[in-house]
Amino acid sequence: MEKQSKVAIVCCSNGQHLRYKEKINILEKTLLQIGLIPIFSDQIFEKYSVFNGTEKERAESLMDYYRDDEIKAIFDISGGDIANEILPYLDFELISQANKSFWGYSDLTTIINAIYAKTGKTSVLYQVRNLIYSDSENQISNFTNTIFSDRNDLFSFDYELLQKDSIHGIVVGGNIRCLLKLAGTQYWPNMAGKVLLLESYSGVVPQMVTYLNQLKQMDVFGQINGIILGTFTNMEEEACNPNIIDLVKLYAGDNIPIAITNEIGHGVNSKGVVIGKEIYLSK
Repeated sequence: MEKQSKVAIVCCSNGQHLRYKEKINILEKTLLQIGLIPIFSDQIFEKYSVFNGTEKERAESLMDYYRDDEIKAIFDISGGDIANEILPYLDFELISQANKSFWGYSDLTTIINAIYAKTGKTSVLYQVRNLIYSDSENQISNFTNTIFSDRNDLFSFDYELLQKDSIHGIVVGGNIRCLLKLAGTQYWPNMAGKVLLLESYSGVVPQMVTYLNQLKQMDVFGQINGIILGTFTNMEEEACNPNIIDLVKLYAGDNIPIAITNEIGHGVNSKGVVIGKEIYLSK
């Protein structure tokens, strides 16, 4: 991407509260300062309930930016619960042909993995609003070095291997709760030989037991090459016992490679992961 490229700002999940308008204005100024020209969707702020538009309106807003050759990347600044509502209205053939990437996190796990499942195309699990939070200096440096200088700063994260000596495969996944919304649908990615990334903001032990058992009962742990665990915010805040590592080992078993990192998830220090791209981690 070059300086002065136009990028789209969309909101495919819950509409943003009006009280966040000042922060979004700061984000706009920050993007301009680093050399990008943000173009905002009309579907950003909530209009009624959690909705910033109907599912068709939000989908069409996203597709408009895929059609626009001047737009070089699409950044979703939302999160929440309702992103999967737009999936039936996306033109995946057009998405596959467009020379641009979709960026988002949390509930946008649904769209990111659907794009990979339907097209084989990569997307980025990353929240661009990290550029304006308390770790903004590092985030801006990593972000600009990566998109303008073709470096890997944003996607290079510290990790520890907990089981086995290496992990290798194409990365899928993201937020565990949101990923599982795709189960049983045409948007669920093929898990054979993949590296499954899992992180979470909400939920403690009962919720994680539910999610991990669903993955086990779908034989996901029998298909994948490894697991990367990001941050599990509520579990860590509550100092849960058993913790997420204990639970994953319990349900995934002791023969699968597992790595853990505190640099992927909902934290302000979180880095990005390219979903649909091969990764190799080793001791």
